[in-house]
Amino acid sequence: MTSTIISRRRLLAAGAVGSMGWLAACGTPLPLAAPVPESQADAQALLQTSAEAHGLAAFRKLSDINIRYEGQWRPFIDRLQPIVVDKTYRRGSEERLMPAAGVVAQAYTGTAGRKQVGWRRGTPEQPGEVAVWFNGAPSADPEVLAASAIVAEGYGLFLLGPLWLAERGLVMQRGGTERVDGRLCDVVQVWLRPGLGRVALDRVALCIDQTSGLTRRVRFTLEGSTNTRGAVAEVDTFDYERRFGVMWPMRSYEEVAHPIRLPAHDWFVTGLDVNRGYDAATLLGPEFTGAAAAPAAAL
Repeated sequence: MTSTIISRRRLLAAGAVGSMGWLAACGTPLPLAAPVPESQADAQALLQTSAEAHGLAAFRKLSDINIRYEGQWRPFIDRLQPIVVDKTYRRGSEERLMPAAGVVAQAYTGTAGRKQVGWRRGTPEQPGEVAVWFNGAPSADPEVLAASAIVAEGYGLFLLGPLWLAERGLVMQRGGTERVDGRLCDVVQVWLRPGLGRVALDRVALCIDQTSGLTRRVRFTLEGSTNTRGAVAEVDTFDYERRFGVMWPMRSYEEVAHPIRLPAHDWFVTGLDVNRGYDAATLLGPEFTGAAAAPAAAL
C-alpha cells in the first residue's frame, strides 16, 4: 500500500512538472502584463507603518546582519524547481547581509558539499552581480547564476519583509484583505524594481497584520529565471522575536502558490548577530573572510 501511494505521488509530481509550461499561462495571482500603475499614498503609509512595527529605526543602524538557518525541503518541490532548490547543497546555511549596499552572501552546506553565493543588487536598468562557487569552483551556468540571484535577494525579503522594501521609492497599491494563520491582514501590492535577482520587475504582495502591524506573509513572482518564470510563491513567517531593536521571524514556511499549490520549504533561525563592521569584499568570494567568517552567534 505504501509503495502504491508513493508511486501515485511520484506520478502526480511528474505530471505537475510536465504541465508547468501551460499552467504558467493560466490566471496568476500577481499578473505582470498590465502597465505599472500609479502609487497610492495610503498603501505606502501602510507599508511604512509595518516597517516601523518591525523596527525601522533600529534597522537603519545595522551595517551588517549575520544569520544561520537550518531547514528542510518538502517532497517533490525539487521536481518543479530543481535549480532553485538545489537540495544536495541547500540544507544549513550561514548568510550575511549588508542592507544599505543591497549585498547578500550565502554559504550553504549539504550532502554534496559547499555552495557559496555572492549577490549585489542592481537597478532596473542594470542587472545585479552574482557569483556562485561549488566546493570552491566557480560556476558559469547561466541558470544556476539566475536562480541563485533570485534566492539571495529573496531571502533578504523573507527575513526583513517591509524593512527590505521601505524607502526605496517603489510603486505600491492597496490589495484588499486576507487571513493568514487566522489573523486578518491588509494587503499591500508592490511593483518591485529591480525584481528578485537579475530581472527588471517582479510583483510582491505583503499581508500586514491589522493588530500588530507585522508582515505575516509575502507573496511574490519569480521572473528572474526561465525555470521559474510564471510561477508565484509565498512565505509565511512565525515566532517573531525582538533582538537588536528589530523583529525577526524565527520560523518560516514557503509554498508554491502558482501554477500549482505545493508545500516547499521550512526553515528556522539558529544563529544571529549584527554590526561586525566588515565590507562587501569579505563576502563576495568563494568563502567568507575577515570579520564575516565566524559563524553567527548561536541562539
